[in-house]
Amino acid sequence: MKAMVLKAANTAFVLDTVPDPVPGPGEAVARVLACGSGLTIQHVKAGRLSAKFPRIIGHEITGEIVEVGPAVTGLAVGVPVTAYYYLNCGHCRWCLSGLEPLCEAGEGNVGKDCDGGYAEYIKLPSSNFIPLPERLDYKTYPAEIGVITDALATPLKVLKRGRIKAGETIAVFGAGGGLGIHMLMMAHWAHTRVIAVDVAVSKLDACREAGADETVDATAGNVTDTLLELTGGDGVDVAIDFVSSTSTLEAAAKALGRRGRLITLGGSGELFQADSQAMLMKEQDLLGSRYVTHSEVVDALSLVAAGEVWPMVTEIRPLEEANDLHDRIEAGDVIGRAAVLID
Repeated sequence: MKAMVLKAANTAFVLDTVPDPVPGPGEAVARVLACGSGLTIQHVKAGRLSAKFPRIIGHEITGEIVEVGPAVTGLAVGVPVTAYYYLNCGHCRWCLSGLEPLCEAGEGNVGKDCDGGYAEYIKLPSSNFIPLPERLDYKTYPAEIGVITDALATPLKVLKRGRIKAGETIAVFGAGGGLGIHMLMMAHWAHTRVIAVDVAVSKLDACREAGADETVDATAGNVTDTLLELTGGDGVDVAIDFVSSTSTLEAAAKALGRRGRLITLGGSGELFQADSQAMLMKEQDLLGSRYVTHSEVVDALSLVAAGEVWPMVTEIRPLEEANDLHDRIEAGDVIGRAAVLID
């Protein structure tokens, strides 16, 4: 099969011909129609996330099952699918509780610890394939359907994790990024007041189009003061930080109001200081949110199938142009999400 192979970190993809995958017991193979090109796999390509090479990266797929191995149930040839990013044990107390991101075994990630979707075919444990709802036109929109698993499922999980309610004021740090844009979209869908915060002034118009009620240029002054001014001194109900640098986390924490919640989603993952007295007196929460569960992917797919939301994919390239596309992702030039099509 044709595949874009990454031979080492921080190198260009190599278009190569590799053996077609063959499913073993409990596995299945899907033909890949499209694969999202998100920042997570760019981190692997750039060497910021470790992986064993050579590797075929990519996990936000739209595909069709072409073969199933022994002992596979619930999948059949021809079923349209997407993929779940985490490789889970399936039997620890967290997996059995439907909280797969907290799996005790931590068996890895699709496209990082096993070959992923930048190829004509992908082989995975059958439990990692998630059938698509019938109402999704995956053949017409394979790129858009593929990115739902992250771009919309992750913000949907954040809405739940942060107990976000209609009428609350939400500040999104890193709002111009691929996940940030979709967080604005989902927060708007949830009937909140949404404030977009970003250093990329060129992306603030796109933030407004995605649902932001106000925008904050993080280079123009003190972000905390601006958020307090926009909320009449009350502070925001929820601050969602996709950057998670020391400066953004501390600005977000200081901008929280009574019962305020700060949610970090990784990003830089830096240490920061928070005021424990403010946390006590205002009953504030500091929360982490780590990818999504299987059921949250299904919920996000269902929302799109129902016409409630639609992902923003602004750049779609053939697989052969993956190197150029990833150069643009690394430079932060992509609005929303990008994807490759596999012929």
